[in-house]
Amino acid sequence: MLTLHVAERSPEAAVLVDGAVVAAVGPYEELAAAHPAARVRRWPGILTPGLLNPYAPELLEATYHPDPREADTLGADPISGERARAIFAADPSRLGASARRGVQRLLAHGTVAVAGDLRARPALDALRRSGFAVGHRPPRLPSPPSFSPTPLILLPPLTPDTPARFAVFDVPDRTELVRRGAHTCVATVLAGRLLYRSR
Repeated sequence: MLTLHVAERSPEAAVLVDGAVVAAVGPYEELAAAHPAARVRRWPGILTPGLLNPYAPELLEATYHPDPREADTLGADPISGERARAIFAADPSRLGASARRGVQRLLAHGTVAVAGDLRARPALDALRRSGFAVGHRPPRLPSPPSFSPTPLILLPPLTPDTPARFAVFDVPDRTELVRRGAHTCVATVLAGRLLYRSR
């Protein structure tokens, strides 16, 4: 089934998805006219190729993402450092569930690709199941590990016959995305599947 994704602030960059691949990229009106049977998903803000987060090991292997049922004792925010190491040492099986929750946080920040040498099988499995691309880690990482790192690393433009990976951010333009950060994400698509939506 064809799906046409369009964002209100970037209608010239609409994306037609056929299964797991990009079928076409171009102005919304042209794609809609050429494919009238396509299902249309409308989003606020801008549609982008998505982000690369270079901190996969730090965010998925060295950070514990509490289960919502643990909020009373551990809170809701990610836990790193000695406290995270102690949690994993006490119960190594918690790494898999934590990594899956970490993947959801990545998706909620428009991440479609990651970098860094992951060694733990549960973290690798969580990434593979979702369909993240794996890129090269920049030689210098100027900011501490974050789901919205500084600077944001935007991926190259989308092209036909490539995997359908992209994200939509509720901002008027890329300058505002850089200023406000990746938490403005409203939708993330990997392998043609809508894996995150904020509304």
